[in-house]
Amino acid sequence: MSCPAPGELSLSKLLSTLRLSVHPDTFVFMTFPSDAAPPKTLPMELYFREGPNCTIIATLESAKSHNLDYVFPCRKITCEVHSSLAAVGFMAALSARLAERGIGANPVSGYYHDHLFVLQEMVDAAVTALDELAKEAAREA
Repeated sequence: MSCPAPGELSLSKLLSTLRLSVHPDTFVFMTFPSDAAPPKTLPMELYFREGPNCTIIATLESAKSHNLDYVFPCRKITCEVHSSLAAVGFMAALSARLAERGIGANPVSGYYHDHLFVLQEMVDAAVTALDELAKEAAREA
């Protein structure tokens, strides 16, 4: 039985109550053919099937310890607001603000929170930009 997705739908409320946390680990992206299982001992932050391949996000430390090829050393910024999976415009607003500053981000939506994977050397600038967006939205609320 399908139920409405819980969480906040209002874009103005999501932005005005936005708080961020940065995970201390460095994460990386890896790819494997879908028919080739990654190491069973590899702790994964995300596993996503896409056609003939799968994408895995794991810590840099775990990728190195398993001698795996990886790209995009990044940090995970968590949006500490419970956004609904049906919320419209939240990730677009965050991405647009980061794009204005020349910061690329790879968003991932979880059941409770949204996350942005940002190059590790850009994480401080990303947090500053998003904090400014939240403050602007709070003033307008």
